[in-house]
Amino acid sequence: MRRIIGLIGLILFFGPSLSAQPIFIAAGKIEYERKINVHKQFEAVIDEKDQESEWMREVKQRTPKVVTSFFDLYFNEDQSLYKPGRETDAKLNNIWMIGPAKENTVLTNFSAHKSISQKSIFEANFLLEDSLGYVQWKLEPEVRTIAGFECRKAVGIICDSVYVVAFYTDEISVSGGPESFHGLPGMILGIAIPRLYTTWFATKVEVMKPNESIFNFKPKGKKSSHLALQKELQQSSMKNWGKEAQRNLWWAML
Repeated sequence: MRRIIGLIGLILFFGPSLSAQPIFIAAGKIEYERKINVHKQFEAVIDEKDQESEWMREVKQRTPKVVTSFFDLYFNEDQSLYKPGRETDAKLNNIWMIGPAKENTVLTNFSAHKSISQKSIFEANFLLEDSLGYVQWKLEPEVRTIAGFECRKAVGIICDSVYVVAFYTDEISVSGGPESFHGLPGMILGIAIPRLYTTWFATKVEVMKPNESIFNFKPKGKKSSHLALQKELQQSSMKNWGKEAQRNLWWAML
């Protein structure tokens, strides 16, 4: 009895300090909800005189203002796999309105500092094998709660001029995130790209050890790299994209 009472005393004495120790998650599954404001994206590439035209009003009536999709990110300390998740009811028939590369699958190998991405860019499928890209992040003091985790804000630039807002948590020790985003001191649970009128936010985090077979990604497509793909699109496909050219290129580079 004395030993039991002593053990209880130790738990009561050390309990508060033990519970205050941070718990870091190194493996799991994250679901991201991506929202694209299709109306804003469309308005950004049409002439100002057409903004309130009859055909524009008809387009808006036929098209949902915001299209929502879900993606899953499986991760451990060595790698992550980002891929399309559960389906939603809202589907666009006119896929050209939301541009290319909207259903990417991205395998990131943190140990080797490399990634493999499968992207569908209109009529062509591309397989991009590359080293991890670099974003010069700037940490900011703002915090917000996402999927139950306290996240800190960071801002960065991609594609030379595209402003990105990220929210990451250091409670998840893996430096990953949706699409090919990474490089912060923790997992990115929220991304906003104002110029693409698009956000990715985690809806839930499941603590688990993903089966190694999940990372056996067997992509298909024309082999390339991000730089080679960018040059190819600039020299060929972009000529037919008109005002959408730059925006579509940004999507292709995510």
